[in-house]
Amino acid sequence: MTRLRSRVGPQSLDGGHPLDVDRLLDDPATGIIVCCGSGGVGKTTTSAALALRAAERGRTVVVLTIDPARRLAQSMGIEVLDNTPRPVAGVSTTASGGSLDAMMLDMKRTFDEVVESQASPEKAQQILRNPFYIALSSSFAGTQEYMAMEKLGQIHADARRDGTYDLIVVDTPPSRSALDFLDAPERLSSFLDGRFIRLLLAPAKGPARLMSAGLGMVTNALTKVLGAQVLRDMQTFVAAFDTLFGGFRQRAQKTFELLQADGTAFLVVAAPEPDALREAAYFVERLGEDDMPVAGLVVNRASPEQHGDITAEEAMAAAQRLRKDGADSLTAGLLRLHADHMRMVERETLLRHRFEAAHPQVPIAVVPALAGDVHDLAGLRQVGALLAGERPT
Repeated sequence: MTRLRSRVGPQSLDGGHPLDVDRLLDDPATGIIVCCGSGGVGKTTTSAALALRAAERGRTVVVLTIDPARRLAQSMGIEVLDNTPRPVAGVSTTASGGSLDAMMLDMKRTFDEVVESQASPEKAQQILRNPFYIALSSSFAGTQEYMAMEKLGQIHADARRDGTYDLIVVDTPPSRSALDFLDAPERLSSFLDGRFIRLLLAPAKGPARLMSAGLGMVTNALTKVLGAQVLRDMQTFVAAFDTLFGGFRQRAQKTFELLQADGTAFLVVAAPEPDALREAAYFVERLGEDDMPVAGLVVNRASPEQHGDITAEEAMAAAQRLRKDGADSLTAGLLRLHADHMRMVERETLLRHRFEAAHPQVPIAVVPALAGDVHDLAGLRQVGALLAGERPT
């Protein structure tokens, strides 16, 4: 059975555990909040809303987004969002003493910074100019996820050294699967570990003709597949990068230890749909297997509940009677819309109850869908209030 570390809020009246967002944000022991989940479920908006609410409640916050659509920059009124934290204007922190900076991951620049910090200036330049490195740092599968964690490690180290921030909020990459976020750093660090690459590409050592012949066959095969120039670029890259290979595995291990620390809280974000909640369940279980602390589940863009005594069945029956009697078609249409909405709410509630039954230890926050897109700080404040359980007025 998977052991799951979670921060559980007060018991709710229906037996479930509501996610106490303000308690999580106000807790000085919370140093990192990671918003994770599959793509298209609102992780960026959730991250920005949490960061804004925390700052306006007195925390010194930086939010790191890995979102290529740049919606975070637009919603925070920042024209340029890049690898450097930039202050967000218009945040109400005068009374609280908090602050909010925002930044967007520059994947290649972060990789370059790792190389520059680990290699001599001459070797660093040799690596940075290598065509194989340029391709690796820009588009290799898993590089974005790995560099997101590299940047998190950099920010965390800087914050511990100079006290710049007491809370880091991370918006994870929009991967096809939420599990890519945990798997890709290990895959990339294993690739860069160098044992397999050096076995294939390094010149044969020693007098063993069989070994030389074997490596020659491999090299010839790679040349046919990749081309002579690509293979030379790879050989040059490996030769220059040789001393840095082992460091990547060590850095990946340190990142995992940071994610497992008590000061880290994972929020799994999902839409109220079967596939998204199934993905969220897998991710919760994986976090438990890796001994990472789960703060809760955020069900985003839920259908708002409608108050009233008429049920979906009653509304549909009334609409059918009106249609049969040839009465007001507009009223009948509104009744059908009400019935459809009520049934949608019932389906989403059933999906949440299934998740709760399978993972009763995971607190849940339900965020109703807004009428329009979030494009400014006011919209982010509204999302933050909904996350904290405040009902819309």
